[in-house]
Amino acid sequence: MKNQLRELRAAKAWSQGDLADKLAVSRQTINAIETEKYDPSLPLALKIGKLFKLPVEEIFWN
Repeated sequence: MKNQLRELRAAKAWSQGDLADKLAVSRQTINAIETEKYDPSLPLALKIGKLFKLPVEEIFWN
């Protein structure tokens, strides 16, 4: 699944660790999502959308 998580995170000047802490996941999870090796669960995708104040569809797409 394609995503713009890296760009959104960079715009806030957050490290992968910073974002991981905010979402209560590991830094490795953030890295795997950003490199498209892992698709987040629906609850995690919704948390990401809420954190960035964007609909999930604007962050993730096929």
